[in-house]
Amino acid sequence: MKRTALGGGLLLLLAVVFLGGFLHKTGWGELSLTPGVLKPTLLGPGRVYTGEDFGIETLRSPHDADGDGVDDYTDLLLGARADAEACPLYDPSYFGGGYPPEDRGVCTDLVWRAFRAAGYDLKSMVDRDIAAHTELYPRVEGTPDPNIDFRRVPNLRVFLERHAESLTLDPGEIAEWQPGDIVTFGDRHIGIISDRRDGNGVPYLLHNDGSPNRENRGLLRWHRRAPISGHFRYSEPVSEPVF
Repeated sequence: MKRTALGGGLLLLLAVVFLGGFLHKTGWGELSLTPGVLKPTLLGPGRVYTGEDFGIETLRSPHDADGDGVDDYTDLLLGARADAEACPLYDPSYFGGGYPPEDRGVCTDLVWRAFRAAGYDLKSMVDRDIAAHTELYPRVEGTPDPNIDFRRVPNLRVFLERHAESLTLDPGEIAEWQPGDIVTFGDRHIGIISDRRDGNGVPYLLHNDGSPNRENRGLLRWHRRAPISGHFRYSEPVSEPVF
């Protein structure tokens, strides 16, 4: 009897782990395993969590750069979502003038397009800072190139370290992650935090890594690939709106 019960328990555990892995890979859910507790959290298209579900207040920026009646944090969020939903073809090509066509881009293009939606010309801000402080930007290698500098993750990370509020790098501190925050993963990837969360309160990530679903549980997935190197909130703008 004991062997039967043990065998049945082992099969149940394996089934739950398999199901959790399948759901995670397909984007339909996640599996949460905490010490001593087997707790599958199944999320489908019909269920979306927000900070409110976890008692987390959503912050609003005191700034509205483009004067549209929507605060900057929300504009960054909505601009990032618009690019994610447009799903531009992943294309890291070099473009004269800097900007790729609207139907093409990489992770950094989602970010400057989000800033554009908030009323800021991120390219101009980065180009000016690099020109004035070239030595602070190792990726430039002493020779600024406005056609590509603003599309490189290391350069954006340096710019945000200098001109944005730096916050926790721990994705487990769920209350510290707010919609419109910007996050870098090593020097490999960058995205913007969504207002949607998984069943454990970890926020979704809006980002372009070439996948068809660009608002997903990428925060933890990318943290495993390349540890979070920066978490920023653009709380004190350094430039007047341009767009």
